[in-house]
Amino acid sequence: MFGSKRAHWRKLDNAAKIFPATSNKKDTRVFRFYCELKEPVEGKALQAALDKTMEKYPVFLSVMRKGLFWYYLEKSELKPVVKEESEPPCLNLYIRDRKTLLFQVNYYKTRINFEVFHALTDGTGAIQFLKELVKNYLLIRHEADGLPDVSFTEEDMTLQDQESDGFAKYYKKPKKGSGKKVHSFQLSGARTGYGSLNITEGLVSCRALLGKAKEYGVSMTVFLTAVFLCAVHEEMSRRQRKKPVVLMVPVNLRKYFPSSSMLNFFGWIEPGYLFPEEEYSFGDVVESVKAYFKEELTKDRLGQRMSSLMSLEQNPLLRIAPLEIKNLGMQLGVQLAKDDVTAIFSNLGVVSLPREYVPYIRRFGVFTSTPKIELSMCSFEDDLVLSFASCFQDQNIERNFFRILKGFGLEAELLEDRFPAKKTPEYKGLRFFQWFSFSCIAAACAAVMVNLIFTPSLRWSVYVIGGALSMWLALALGFFKRHNLLKNAVWQMLLLPAVCVIWDLCTGWHGWSVDYVLPAVCMLIQLSMLIITKVQKLPVQEYMIYYILAGLIGLLPALLLALGAAQVVYLSVLCGGISFLMLTGLLIFKSRDMFTELYKKLHF
Repeated sequence: MFGSKRAHWRKLDNAAKIFPATSNKKDTRVFRFYCELKEPVEGKALQAALDKTMEKYPVFLSVMRKGLFWYYLEKSELKPVVKEESEPPCLNLYIRDRKTLLFQVNYYKTRINFEVFHALTDGTGAIQFLKELVKNYLLIRHEADGLPDVSFTEEDMTLQDQESDGFAKYYKKPKKGSGKKVHSFQLSGARTGYGSLNITEGLVSCRALLGKAKEYGVSMTVFLTAVFLCAVHEEMSRRQRKKPVVLMVPVNLRKYFPSSSMLNFFGWIEPGYLFPEEEYSFGDVVESVKAYFKEELTKDRLGQRMSSLMSLEQNPLLRIAPLEIKNLGMQLGVQLAKDDVTAIFSNLGVVSLPREYVPYIRRFGVFTSTPKIELSMCSFEDDLVLSFASCFQDQNIERNFFRILKGFGLEAELLEDRFPAKKTPEYKGLRFFQWFSFSCIAAACAAVMVNLIFTPSLRWSVYVIGGALSMWLALALGFFKRHNLLKNAVWQMLLLPAVCVIWDLCTGWHGWSVDYVLPAVCMLIQLSMLIITKVQKLPVQEYMIYYILAGLIGLLPALLLALGAAQVVYLSVLCGGISFLMLTGLLIFKSRDMFTELYKKLHF
C-alpha cells in the first residue's frame, strides 16, 4: 500500500494532465459532493470518520509536484483536518508551489462537504469516498444503533487497483478523427468574480421525473438535456440562433471499460441542437438528443474519443517537450475549444447506501466550479437534486429550466440557506505588493518628469527606471514564488545576477557582475537553502532537486573563470569548489534519493 518509507509517486492520468495546467482563480477545477443529514454534524466525530476513511483511500493523500516534462502526484505526510465551512465553495485547492492536499472536508449545519481538485479523481471516485466517509461518521455517531459496517468496494481491492490508469489500459491507436466542429452559441454577461460562484439548487421527485421521461420514450438524462437546451435557447436573440446550443455531457467510462480506479476515468459527448428561427416543439429536441445519445454512447465511439486524446500524450515529440511549453499548448487548446460547447451537464447518477443508513440521510448533491454554466445532478432515494453553478450574475437560464419542468407538472423545490454568509476572500500580502508596484511606477514617472523639466539634456531618469524595474522584479519573484522558499531561492539565484549583468553592460561593462555578484549570490543562496531546509525540517524529496540546481548554477563562476570571462580568482574558485562539494555530497550520501528525484522530475 502507501506505507513505504520512500516517497511514493505516480503519473497523472490522461484526463488529469490538463487540470493543473489550466486551473486558475476563475476556474479552480474543484467540485463539491455533499451529504445532507437529518441532524447537525458533529465536528469531532467527522474528524474521526475522515481519519478512518483515509486508511482505506490513501491514494488521496497526495500533493501535486512539477517535473521537467509532466506534473505528477506524490505521497504526503499531511493530514486532512475537518473544519466548519466558512469560505465560498469550490475555491482553489491546488495552489502552485504550495504543498497542500488536493481535497478538503468541512461541514455546515447538517451538511458534510467533500471538495476535491479534479486532477485527483473524478465524480465516481469522489462519491465513493464520500459514501465511505458518511458511513464511518454514522457508525461513530450512532454506535449504539448497531449499523452494519458495509464495504462499497471489492474486499481484495489494492492500492494498485485504486491507482490504475484506465486510459492507458484501454488505449489503442485511434482512427482518423471527424471533421471540424461548428462553433456553438456562447453565453455572455456580467460575471460574478472569484469566490462568488452562483449556486442554484432545485429538488424534484426522481420517480415523477423518470415517469415524464418515459412518456417521451427516453432516459432521464436525455430528457433533462433537452430541457437544458431549451432553457438556454430562451435567452437567445434571433440573430444568435444561427449557432447551435451544445452541451458537454461527461460519461463514466467504467460502465463501458471495467475499472476499479479511483483516478479520473471519464469521457464526454456533445449533444446539441440548432434551433429554427420559427416555432419548434420540445419533442423535436428530445428526438434529436435521443438519436445523438444512441449513436455516441457506444463502447466503440467512446473508445475512439478516449484513444484520440491518449494519442496526443503518446506523441514522441510532445512527450519530450518541456512542461512549460506543454502548459502553454494546453492553455491554448482550452481557449480554442471553449467555443465548442455552450454549457455543461453532469449526471452523477444514483447514490445508494444500505437501508439501515437511509433514516439518517436527507439527500446528496453535487456542483462544480465552472467558467460557463454547469448543471449537475445526483439522486438519493426519491430526492433528485439539480444543482446549477454559474459564473454569471444573472440566473435567467436557471429560471427557464425550472419553469420548463413546472410546465411538465414537475414542481421543483428551490433549496435555501445553503451556505454561510458570504465574505470576500482575503489575500495576505497582496495589498502590500500592489502598493509597492504603484510606488515603483510613481518613482519612475516622477524621475522622468523632473528629468524632462530641469535637466532635459541628460538621461539620468533611465537609470531610475532601471533601478525601479530591478527592485520590482526581485520583489515580484519573491511574492509569486512565496509558497516555496527553495524554488524562490533558485529563481533569485538566476534573476539577481542576470539583472546585474544587464546593468554592467548598460554602464560600459566593468565585469563586476560576474567577478563579484554572481559567485557571491550563488554562495549566499546555497547557504540560505541549507538554513531553510533545517528550519522547516524538510524531507529529502522537498529539497533534493533545488540543491542539484543550486549546485549546477554554482559551477558557472568557475566555468566563466576558465573561459576568461571572469577575472577575480578567489571568489569564482571558492564558489565553484563549494558547489562541486555540494553535488558530490549529494551523490555519495543521498545517491538513491538523488536519482529517484531526477527520475520523477524527468519522466516523460
